Amino acid sequence: MNDSVQQIKEKLDIVDVIKERIQLIPAGKNFKAVCPFHREKTPSFIVSPDRQTWHCFGSCGEGGDIFSFVMKYENIEFYEALKLLAEKAGIELKHTNPAMQQEFGVLYDIQATAETFFIHQLKQTSEAHAYVQGRNISTETQELFGVGYAPHESDALAVYLVNAGYEMKDVERAGLVIKTDRGNYVDRFRGRIMFPLKNTFGKTVGFSGRILPAFENEKTGKYVNSPETPIFNKSKVLYGFDIAKPYIREAKECIIVEGQMDLIAMHQDGVQNTIATSGTALTASHLQTLAKLTDHVVFFFDNDEAGTMATERAIDLAHTLDFVVHTYHTTQEKDAAEFIQKHPHTIAHDIHTHKQSALAYYTERYISDPQSSEVKRGVRSILEKLSYIPSPIEQTRWIRAIAQHLHVSEHTLMEERALLQKTKKPASVAPEASTTPSPLPLHTRPETIFAYILRLVQYVPQAWSDIDAYRPFIPSSYLSIVDALQHKKTSPELDAVAAFIELQSALHAPSSDPEKILLDVQCSLRDLKNESLKERREEVMKKMRVAEQQGGGEQLAAVLREFDEITKLIDN
Repeated sequence: MNDSVQQIKEKLDIVDVIKERIQLIPAGKNFKAVCPFHREKTPSFIVSPDRQTWHCFGSCGEGGDIFSFVMKYENIEFYEALKLLAEKAGIELKHTNPAMQQEFGVLYDIQATAETFFIHQLKQTSEAHAYVQGRNISTETQELFGVGYAPHESDALAVYLVNAGYEMKDVERAGLVIKTDRGNYVDRFRGRIMFPLKNTFGKTVGFSGRILPAFENEKTGKYVNSPETPIFNKSKVLYGFDIAKPYIREAKECIIVEGQMDLIAMHQDGVQNTIATSGTALTASHLQTLAKLTDHVVFFFDNDEAGTMATERAIDLAHTLDFVVHTYHTTQEKDAAEFIQKHPHTIAHDIHTHKQSALAYYTERYISDPQSSEVKRGVRSILEKLSYIPSPIEQTRWIRAIAQHLHVSEHTLMEERALLQKTKKPASVAPEASTTPSPLPLHTRPETIFAYILRLVQYVPQAWSDIDAYRPFIPSSYLSIVDALQHKKTSPELDAVAAFIELQSALHAPSSDPEKILLDVQCSLRDLKNESLKERREEVMKKMRVAEQQGGGEQLAAVLREFDEITKLIDN
């Protein structure tokens, strides 16, 4: 693995890779940008061409190399990032790293082979084929989404994969078989309509299986999903996202439903900017993936209590990431698939006409009747939701609308909210950019000044000679850092601090005039000297008080001489 990683790093420039995905602005010898991993207005994301690293000095505090960036930006696992970058660098992983191919690549191959098997079985099994037809899924849609069928047999897939040349231990790692207490292997999916779960690049990484009604009972779950594997993380995979991407980008809005059948029905009915959570709760990672295409979402979850709770959690989560949120729900039908089956070719218009803002949804849910005895509790429920909304403007808009609906003053609602905040712990909110904790010592005034000097010297390396002349005044906690930056006397810990300083220097880029920067360094060094001397003088004054208490004499005279010498060195 290390050989492949190193070859890729040598062939690819991190600036070029990141620049393909976000806009970078020159900042001295580095580059800066608005961080793609959290909402912010002021750029806090820095890229260093020299170190081939990136770091966010905002609220997320993320950082790393070319691999960690691609993994996080594309929402993929390490091996997928390795393959993507290897292809860009023109490196054949199978040749350079067969062990990595055997560990990870084989899992993709097994999933693809299993998908082929399931598709073939659907065509050959009349009962499964009849069920799919009964759900009005066309042949074209089946092919588009790779819908298949897992036979109602104990080891049909296991035998097929072994005959295809795969080892059972790898099939188990892929999550497709389960090892029994007796040491036998049985298929995880049996008697189920199969839906391939794909990553953002359209590679199958797992499956979700819906039990055929004929085999459904209390002991079998309606849906079974693949377990998490080295290539499948359920919190990152959105069903249908690989197909829906261009439609979401074009519509500038994404509709999110719950199940695979709902999504397939939506796509088949022409609403192709739709994705599904596929049996798992919506996560921040899901929404961060969507944010690259749109910040407008419509939640269209099932018309039951579980769907209502899921809608509320999704709204609050989306608000923390500053999404514009709407909801849509049917009045009679239980889900999207049933609505479309009863009312074909109407869902797109109905969503456009009847979708609600998050505020309207909560108003209807909690305070539809302003005269109700439960209105106080409902108002408090909505006011608590304001903690998820980062924008003060949007919070104010909600307050105004609720006040108008209830015929009370905005001031009254603000007082009610203040009372809530006193009695309840506020909800977790994704904050606007804040400063990443610094690994530099900043406990004293000289340490703060010298941290500033270190940022400046990145732009004027010739200033190191001036710094050497002031070495006696440099805080002792910084001496090893100076050696790491100036003379490359480093360690993993010091290298991390040095990287932090170099990247942070780009965040607060000074004047582009080297002479002005050099002058700023020299003035700051004089400040450093004076502040260091003042700290020493304070220590001497403490000695003076002790000497006076002990009767003076030679000890006091020596301390006084030291005090005078330090005072003469301080520039007035």
